[in-house]
Amino acid sequence: MVYDLYRRGSALLEAGDFAAAAIPLEQARRLEPDKTSIREALGRAYFRSGRFEMARDEFAAVVERAPVNDFAHFCLGKALVKTGRLREARHHAGLAVGMRPDRADYRALRDRLRGA
Repeated sequence: MVYDLYRRGSALLEAGDFAAAAIPLEQARRLEPDKTSIREALGRAYFRSGRFEMARDEFAAVVERAPVNDFAHFCLGKALVKTGRLREARHHAGLAVGMRPDRADYRALRDRLRGA
């Protein structure tokens, strides 16, 4: 059941129906709150539907459970920017780059935040 909810939410997310994707992903999170894959997908759905504080909370939960998840640090940094927490965003962008210096998108976020 959880996997079906996750797959349905992920499919909606990939189809660009971000608000609808959050519904099955929220159900999946309630059943499996420690699953980082669910929380990351839900964070993406929230972010893409403009619910930045909720996205921030989901990405923070992923980082807490999986501190070496470079993508979660990057996404958390982006969500922190959207919620006006630039100093924290700079920290997470830097961590993401440190883990994956080959990612141009990570470097661009870090560089954009250097002066912030």
